[in-house]
Amino acid sequence: MDEPASPHVRVFMPAAVVLALIGWGGLIALFWVTRPTVGPRWLFYFLLVLAFTGLLLPVVAFLNLRFPSQPPVTRGVILRQAIWVGVYGATLAWLQIARILTPSLAFLLALGFVLIEYLLRLREKSQWSP
Repeated sequence: MDEPASPHVRVFMPAAVVLALIGWGGLIALFWVTRPTVGPRWLFYFLLVLAFTGLLLPVVAFLNLRFPSQPPVTRGVILRQAIWVGVYGATLAWLQIARILTPSLAFLLALGFVLIEYLLRLREKSQWSP
């Protein structure tokens, strides 16, 4: 009995292009049009998450296709992993703006995100299916 394989990278390209265009286009418009007050600052973080997620969605899909796991990843897992990268990038930008980002903090934050994803995947593997 064949198990379903991971989705191909082609499946994620429309979503990646839309997310990247909204994210990077919004960031460009944000830099050109607004002043750095509280509202645009939160919009900056939101658009940064969209931009990084859209940029790295095909990369994450390719890595999951290249290094398959058991059980195979679904579209939701690939999207969740790409969103983790976007949240990580926005968090690094937030910490850098506050001038408290250090290499060790960036490494520990990345390690925390990887650990959370590992535990989520471990939970998915442990689910019994008939």
